[in-house]
Parts: sequence; structure tokens; C-alpha cells
Amino acid sequence: MKAVCEGVYFIPGRDEMIPDAHMYVIGGPEASDLSLVDAGLFGKGAYKLDAIRRLGLDPARVKRIILTHTHLDHIGCLRELLDALGDVELWIHRAEAEPLEQGDPRTVYGMDMFRNLCEMQYGLTPEALTFKVDRKLEDGESVQLGGMAWEILHIPGHSAGSIALYNRSGRILIPGDVVYADYAIGRFDLHGASGPQLRESLMRLAQLEVDVLLPGHNQIMKKVPAGYIADTARQWAPYLF
Repeated sequence: MKAVCEGVYFIPGRDEMIPDAHMYVIGGPEASDLSLVDAGLFGKGAYKLDAIRRLGLDPARVKRIILTHTHLDHIGCLRELLDALGDVELWIHRAEAEPLEQGDPRTVYGMDMFRNLCEMQYGLTPEALTFKVDRKLEDGESVQLGGMAWEILHIPGHSAGSIALYNRSGRILIPGDVVYADYAIGRFDLHGASGPQLRESLMRLAQLEVDVLLPGHNQIMKKVPAGYIADTARQWAPYLF
């Protein structure tokens, strides 16, 4: 756990049999308005809250949770966080916000086999993963978080409503599971996924100036090499059709 740069903090996921997404906190110790980006796997809520405190941040100052997408490894402990934090808003792109409010399990599990496994082994129910969304995000929005301007980019392909958060002045990109920091990309064989859309999203991200890459899993990258996302997109292009 550490400050990646001023006003942005990294809480690494703790993978088990199922991956646990990283969480990012936007806003510093003096900020009265903190934002969490992604929640994580079920059962990880206490760890994430304790990690926020150990960063010297006050969870009572969290005003919103923003999800880059609604797969189980990013949303599993959302209920734990909402119960602990109280009156905080939930922000998700419209393409996944509406299915989530309707209790559609496909946007959470991605495939029926995985859903059946989780419901049988972990006792997860559709009700536990149905949420009211306070703000349904759209592509191109600009939001102020932690005293910083962030652009909302709709980057479908890994899922229908995947988003990235981009801070242009700091060249910071939080892309969820669309692109990682090890020349890997997110899966494109799940419900709502699309190889061609993922290729287009990667090429869109490749046009950005990025110094700090903060993906949903694996390592993070500071001092991102020029052309890194474009190189990653080119490597995967033969499979994204």
C-alpha cells in the first residue's frame, strides 16, 4: 500500500482462488472528499477498509465508490463497503448500471459456469449483488475527484460498460481490466465482451499520454514507456477480431 503520486493511493488486491481487484483511493489525508475506484472480491471489505486507515486516510471521508466495471472480482465486497461506510454514492457506466440494478447476474459473473460455481461454493445470491446506482456515467464526462480533474472514458471490450479514469495533467490512467502493465489485456470471451471493441478501446487509450498506469490486477507501472499501450494492442490485434 502506498501513494502512487500526490492524491492517488494504491491498495493491492489479495488474490485467492478468485482474483481480488486492486483498489485506488483518490484524495489526500487533508481532503474532505475521498473516492474509491473499484471494491474487490467478496470477503475483502475489512482488508480494504483497514488498508485505507493504514494509509492515514479516514474512511468516513469517502463520498463515492466508482467501479471500472461490475465483474465479481471488482464488485464482490461492495456490499461490505457500503454497509461500513454508510451514505456513499455508487458510480458506474450506464451500460452496466442498469443491468446491475435489475439483478442481471451475467454482468457480474460473465459466464453461467462461473456463476453456478460461486453460488454453490460461496452461497452468493442475486440479491447480494443487486445495487442502486446513484450516478450512471457516460463517455466524455469530466469529474472533480480529490481536487483533480478526471475524464471518464467508455472503453468496452472486456465488458460492455468498462470505463477508464484519466487525469490529463498528471498523465495517470486507471483502465480497469482493459489493459495491464505486463503487456496483457483483459478477457474478451465473457458476457458483454467483444474482441473488436476491445481492440478499438486499446487504440483509443494508446492515443493518450500516460506516465502512470494503474490497472485492476497485477503490477502497476510508473514511467510508462512511450508507445506501451499501442505496442500491447498490436501484439494482441491478431486475436481481437
